[in-house]
Amino acid sequence: MKRKAAAVWSGGLKEGTGTISTGTGILHDAPYGFRSRFEDAPGTNPEELLGAAHAGCYSMALALGLEQAGHPANRIETRAVVSLDNDGDGFSITTIDLTCRAKVPGMDAATFDRIARATKEGCPVSKVLKATINLDATLED
Repeated sequence: MKRKAAAVWSGGLKEGTGTISTGTGILHDAPYGFRSRFEDAPGTNPEELLGAAHAGCYSMALALGLEQAGHPANRIETRAVVSLDNDGDGFSITTIDLTCRAKVPGMDAATFDRIARATKEGCPVSKVLKATINLDATLED
């Protein structure tokens, strides 16, 4: 299985502009640029998209792990905060903080924690990243 995405950039780094599109068309020429990446200007940026991908991947993988343990989730919500920091030679994504809240009937906290932590290591997006990935997972009543 292969998924496709594309980016088009015009101009220099600070004054240039770009668009990002996905093969499904969910994103079609979504604008991005220096200001949307390094400041708070409108538009998307690679780190935001990576965070969305990681949160989505983690939630689906956790759903699988919980279901395999005999406790399908009622709801899983995962948020990702991606840190882009100056590393002296440019910028690096240094940390991704995942915060997950899940409602899982009949699940005890220790089992949930074990499955949540295994999922952090095993979800496909986690496997491809070099950044430190932190997780705060909570089983809700």
